[in-house]
Amino acid sequence: MTDISALAILGGRPSFEQPINVGQLYFPQWQRYEVAMRGIFDRNYYNNNGPLLTQFEQQLGHFFGVKHAICVSNATFGLMMLVESLGISGKVIVPSFTFIASVQALAWTQLTPVFCDVDATTHQLDPKKVSQLVDDEVSAVLAVNLWGGACQIMELEALCEEHDLKLLFDSAHATGCEVGGKKIGGFGSAEVFSFHATKMLSTTEGGCITTNNDDLASRLRSMRPSYGTPQTLDDIKVINARMSEAQAAIGLLNLADFEKNRQHNEDIYRCYASGLSGITGIRLVKPAGVSRSNYQYIVVLVEDERFGMTRDQLQNALIAENVNARRYFYPGVHRTIEFEPFFSAQNTPLPSTEKLCHSCLQLPVGAGVTIQIAGKICDLIKRIQQQASAISGLINR
Repeated sequence: MTDISALAILGGRPSFEQPINVGQLYFPQWQRYEVAMRGIFDRNYYNNNGPLLTQFEQQLGHFFGVKHAICVSNATFGLMMLVESLGISGKVIVPSFTFIASVQALAWTQLTPVFCDVDATTHQLDPKKVSQLVDDEVSAVLAVNLWGGACQIMELEALCEEHDLKLLFDSAHATGCEVGGKKIGGFGSAEVFSFHATKMLSTTEGGCITTNNDDLASRLRSMRPSYGTPQTLDDIKVINARMSEAQAAIGLLNLADFEKNRQHNEDIYRCYASGLSGITGIRLVKPAGVSRSNYQYIVVLVEDERFGMTRDQLQNALIAENVNARRYFYPGVHRTIEFEPFFSAQNTPLPSTEKLCHSCLQLPVGAGVTIQIAGKICDLIKRIQQQASAISGLINR
């Protein structure tokens, strides 16, 4: 007979009948989306810069406070297009503590990544460590704004200006975040955002590039369709990175709901902050460097010795309860098969990155999480800690 009072990993029944996921999964109401789709069918216009995409890009420009928002089919294509359009060559400094697509975009465009360590507390790119990696072969810095927070943007801008380097941002986590009251989106040469279903602003799949540079925007728009544009620019590669009208329809609806969804995430974050505050060895990561966050991620650091078990053991115990906690990011990009040779040749230690890759755990947030669910997850983590010895013994057999 199942012991309903025991933790699932010790033979009990899972706390949740259905999996609780970490992704945002904010979707508009079906009735609103049905109206938008009916318009697409009535117009018989599904792609190629249709009226909904044009409207979406205009509203995004206003939302981000920039002159240009160029929508693309995904953020990885956006990064590839951006580095190509900026004429970047040679080496690019980039954090290893990021999603692998940030670095894959550099590899696709024949650039060499130079891995930089992050700040141990904020998890953001460390400008002091960036400066130590600058040499004659480095032409750009690809900074990553993590966890609904931001890098030390002003310091990076000053550093890149001093060394005549291009500065671009992977801001996939930062939609709607602000630095000193200014929306992230208008910093550096350009920024790239993700609209994947797991992100705060979703078009199910997709992304956009934001910039205030007219010439760069023209180059990006010429590159985006697979057939080019009437405005021909020299030496422009083209790629099929268009966003469909159906995606734009969801984007418009979710943009209208953005502040409501952002506030929901903040409420969930505050619930976690309260519920986890008394648990020894668990530290909730606060979004750093921003005056306003989207709270897109709930990330905790697990200190093995103080908590009583490893991050991976805690993750296994939570997954058994149908709480699909995730290791983020694991392994570091520099430890993956395709990029380890670059790291070995670089021969620069990344102590903060190495530690974070083995201690960070992402907890559920977004549309599928309520205050009650977040509170229950906090209580679960307390119970797991109380039975750490039994769980560790079981997992280590």
